[in-house]
Amino acid sequence: MTEAVERWNQVYDDDTAPWVIGEPQAAILELERAGRIRGRVLDIGAGAGEHTIALTAAGHDVLGVDLSPSAVEYARRNAAEKGVPGARFQVADALAVGADPEAAAALGVFDTVIDSALFHIFGSEPENRAQYVRSLHTLCVPGATVHLLALSDAEPGFGPRISDRIIRESFGAGWELEDLGPSRYRGRVTALTADKVEGLEVGPDGIVDTTAWLARIRRI
Repeated sequence: MTEAVERWNQVYDDDTAPWVIGEPQAAILELERAGRIRGRVLDIGAGAGEHTIALTAAGHDVLGVDLSPSAVEYARRNAAEKGVPGARFQVADALAVGADPEAAAALGVFDTVIDSALFHIFGSEPENRAQYVRSLHTLCVPGATVHLLALSDAEPGFGPRISDRIIRESFGAGWELEDLGPSRYRGRVTALTADKVEGLEVGPDGIVDTTAWLARIRRI
């Protein structure tokens, strides 16, 4: 796990994270406008903190968590620069919560979970994927909703892309998949992704819009 933390820290320290675009994902903002965000909210794998910041500014009770201390420090600076110092962030291991009662208790439980580009990194790792889903179940109150935005394998591009089958198979017992459909995800070209964007339209500022899945999953 130490190796994973160091790897994630490095992309924030070097500013090479392709998901750091200076704004929230449009799909997440649309969920808020549609009234899909309610109660106590967890932004899991919060990264630069854009969704925690935006939802906090909109009046929601939000906690952003990330495995990387560098990400959390980045998010706190980002919140201060955006004039939302009340945005809250905490270091937490999303994989450990399901098996660690103390770690789960430190976070509490939530009515809504936002997962923007975390779940898909476990796409080729069945054991980690199952462990992550167990953690989500632990962190959700009965009836809670998980909104999951993940890169789709419907077209080539950067990042760990997954099929809709992976989502359907991962959220089985204890969950109800209420909606799953195509969406879009915005990233940027960095040293980590420069050789993986062939065939994609890259904007003059290095921004890339690519296909994604957006799922709404209810905890039973």
